[in-house]
Amino acid sequence: MATLKDVKVGETVKVKKLGGEGAVKRRIMDMGITKGVEVYVRKVAPLGDPMEITIRGYELSLRKADAEMIEVC
Repeated sequence: MATLKDVKVGETVKVKKLGGEGAVKRRIMDMGITKGVEVYVRKVAPLGDPMEITIRGYELSLRKADAEMIEVC
């Protein structure tokens, strides 16, 4: 199972499944990260956290803990 945390800079992946529950899952969905959407990893901070992604035409910074909950293919 690959998660968004494992994706390398410059790669585009598709969201397969969202993990987490309750408020955390709701917050991820409110940011536009839903099943089937394409995510492009723009860059990762020098210490690895956070990572910057492009989704639905806008840039978003995401913590690795949140990225771990997003299953991709």
